[in-house]
Amino acid sequence: MREKYIVRQPIKNASSKVVGYEILYHGENQAYGSDEAAATASDFAAADTVYNFLLQNAERSLRGLHFMTFTSTLLMKRAPNLFKKEELVIQIDDSVLIHPFAMRFVQQYGKEGYKIAVNEFQFSPRYLGIMGDIDYIKLNFQHIQDASLRHILELARSMGKKCIATGIDTKELYSKAISMGVDALQGSYVAQKMATKAHTSGYLQSNFFRLMIAVVQDEPNLEEIEEIISMDATLTYGLLRVANSAYFSTSRVTTIRQAIMTLGIGQLKQWIYLLSASNAENQIDPGAEEFLKLSFMRGSFCSELIKYAQNMPISRSDAYLMGMFSTLDYLIDAPLEEILASVPVAEPIKAALLNHEGRCGVLYDLVVCYERADWRRINGLAEELGIATNLLTSLYFTCMEEVNATWEQLELQEAT
Repeated sequence: MREKYIVRQPIKNASSKVVGYEILYHGENQAYGSDEAAATASDFAAADTVYNFLLQNAERSLRGLHFMTFTSTLLMKRAPNLFKKEELVIQIDDSVLIHPFAMRFVQQYGKEGYKIAVNEFQFSPRYLGIMGDIDYIKLNFQHIQDASLRHILELARSMGKKCIATGIDTKELYSKAISMGVDALQGSYVAQKMATKAHTSGYLQSNFFRLMIAVVQDEPNLEEIEEIISMDATLTYGLLRVANSAYFSTSRVTTIRQAIMTLGIGQLKQWIYLLSASNAENQIDPGAEEFLKLSFMRGSFCSELIKYAQNMPISRSDAYLMGMFSTLDYLIDAPLEEILASVPVAEPIKAALLNHEGRCGVLYDLVVCYERADWRRINGLAEELGIATNLLTSLYFTCMEEVNATWEQLELQEAT
C-alpha cells in the first residue's frame, strides 16, 4: 500500500520573492493523470482521501496563492469551489484537455473568477486552442527545446499570459529561464536560490524588535526569550558563538537556554544593543526572509520527526538546531563548514549537514527529500529511521501551521 504524501514548493520570481506555492501530492491517488473512463472506485476514494486531508488543513496551512492540479473527476465534482478564489490557481494537464466535458467546467471556473494554469504546455493545437481560457502557462525547461520555448514565450507575452518555468533544478537552467524573461520559476534550484546573501545582519527586523522588548522587561521571561531566538537561525548562531567565546565560558554551550544562562540577562542586553547599533540601517531582503522561514520549518520538522526515530545520537533540541543551521550558508556569506567550526554543535550534526553521514544524516535527508517531493527516497529513509510513513504528512502540516502562525505574529508586530 502506497502512503499519501503532500508537500508545498515555492514559486519565485527573478528577485527570489515567493509569488506562490504549488501543492504536490503522491500516493494511492491513481485518478490523477489517468483517463476518466479508466478511473475505478478505488481511484475516486484515493483522490478523495488526499483532498479531504487538504480541506481539513486548508484554513490553517494553505495561506497565500497556491497552484493545485485537478483531474477531470475533481473538476466535475466542483472540488475547486471548496477553496477561496483569491488563493487558488486551478492547474490542468493533458488528461483534462482531451476531455471536452471537463474543459467546459474549466471555462466555467474561469468565469467564476478562478485563475487557470496549464501544466507542461506544448506548442500543439489543443494547447494553443485554450489560450483564451488560461492565465498561466507552465513550461518544463527540461523537456522543451529552446526554439519551441521562445515561440511559446513570444505568443504568451502577446496574449498577456504569465509564464512559469518548471523543472529548474540546475544553475544553467535557472540562467536560461531568466534570460528568456519568464515571470516565475520553480524547481529544486529555485527553492535554494537567493538573489543576495544576507550576511550576519540577516535576522528578521520584527523578530529582533520582539527580542529587544523581551529583554528590557522588569522580569524578563526566559522561555519567551528562548522562543524568540529559536525562530531565527542567524540569531541562534550569533548567540551560541558569543556564549562559547573564552570570555563567557570554559565549557561547551550547545543549546539556546544554556547560552542565555551563560551570558545572563545583563550581558544578553549588551549583545542585543550591539547588534542593534551595528545593523540599524540594514533590512533583510525577501529571499533571505524566505530562507529564515525555511530554517524554522526544517528545525520544527526535524524536532518532530526525532520523537519517532529510533536510536538517535542527539536530543530533540539538537535536532531543531540541525534543521535551523542547515540554511546558514545561505544566510551568512561563508561556507557551512567554516560556520559550524565556530560553534560547538554536536559532531553527529556536523557530519549530517556537511556529509549526510550517520543516523542524523538520514534524518536530515528525510526532511530535505520531503521538502523537495523526492518521492522515490522518502519511504526508504523513514523506514531506516523506524518512523511510520503514515505520520509524515500530518507532522509536516503541523510544522507548517506552526511556521505560518509564527510569521503572522511577526508580520502583525512589524505592522504595528
